[in-house]
Amino acid sequence: MQDWFHSLRTSYSEQVLDHCLKQSGIVKDFIDRPGARLTRDQLVRLYQVSARKTGDEMMGFWTRPIRAGALKYIVRTVRDAPSINVALYRFTQFWNLLLDDFSLNLIRTDTDLGIELVPRYGDACVHRFGHALMLKLTHGIVSWLMGREVPVQQVAFAFARPAFAADYSVLFPASVSFDVPCSHIVFGAELGQVRPQRTQVEARAFLERAPRDWIFTSYHEHALRLKVREILHTDLGLTLQDVSGKLHISARTLIRRLQEEGLSFQGIKDELRRDLAIFKLLRKDMSLAEIAYALKFSSPATFHRAFRHWTGMTPGVYRAAQQELS
Repeated sequence: MQDWFHSLRTSYSEQVLDHCLKQSGIVKDFIDRPGARLTRDQLVRLYQVSARKTGDEMMGFWTRPIRAGALKYIVRTVRDAPSINVALYRFTQFWNLLLDDFSLNLIRTDTDLGIELVPRYGDACVHRFGHALMLKLTHGIVSWLMGREVPVQQVAFAFARPAFAADYSVLFPASVSFDVPCSHIVFGAELGQVRPQRTQVEARAFLERAPRDWIFTSYHEHALRLKVREILHTDLGLTLQDVSGKLHISARTLIRRLQEEGLSFQGIKDELRRDLAIFKLLRKDMSLAEIAYALKFSSPATFHRAFRHWTGMTPGVYRAAQQELS
C-alpha cells in the first residue's frame, strides 16, 4: 500500500493524491502510519478513482501510462481462447505491446505454466507494487477464466524482501520468494489444456466489479496465516490450542509452521483486531466501547492504547477524520 501512495505522489501532483484519497474515503494523515491498512472496499475504490483520475490503469507503476480500456481489451482477448495456454500467450503479447521497461515471457515446460517479467534493459526500475499487481492480475484473470481460484506453485519477485512481506499471502495462495532475477508466477502445466468457459455477460460483470474479482480471489487455497485469520474471525477469543485443534495439528506444529513464515499466533490475532477495528470505525452505529468489547478487549482504554500502538492514531481521531470525508 505504501508503494502505491508513493507512486501516486511521485508520478502525479499532491492535489491528485488528495482527490483520490478523499473520493475513496481514506484519511490522508493515516496513510503514512506504519500500521495503516485499507478495507477491501477502500482499496477497490482507490484503484477505480486513481485509474480514472490519472488516465493510467497502472497508476504510474510503469514508464508508459496504461490507458483506460486496457483491461477491457485483455478480457476480450483471453475470454474466447481455446485453452489457458493460448489465453496466457495472448495475455503476454497484449502487455508486450504496452510496456517499454519489461517484457512478459510465457513459461511453458512439462510441469510448469506461467509468466515472468524480464527487463528490456539493464537498469529497468523494479516497482514493487507494479510487479505485484501484474502477477496478481495474471492470477486473477486465470482464476476468472477457470471459474475458481487457481492454485499457484511459485510466486517470486526481483526485489529484496520488504518489511511487509507477510501481506503478500493476502494476494497469493502460495509462499512468496524474493531476490530472484525475474519476478514470476507459476501454475501447474496441466492447467494449460483447459478450455475457458466464460460468457460475454460474465465478462461485463467482471469488468464492472474490477479490480475486486481479480485482486480478491477466494481464499480457500491460501497460506496458513489466512487460515488462522479465518478461524479467529469467527471468535477472537479462541486460543492457540483452540485454533490448532480446528486445523487438526498440534499447537507446537502450528507455532513452528508460523515461525517458518516469519509469523506468530499473537501477531496474526493483533493484525486481525486492527483490521476489524478500522472496518468497524467506518460505521456510525457502534460506540468505541462497543467496538472494544466486540474485539475482545478488556476495556475501552485497552483498545485505545492498542489502536494507537498499531496506527499512531487514537480510534476517536481516526473516526472523526473519516467522518469529515463523508
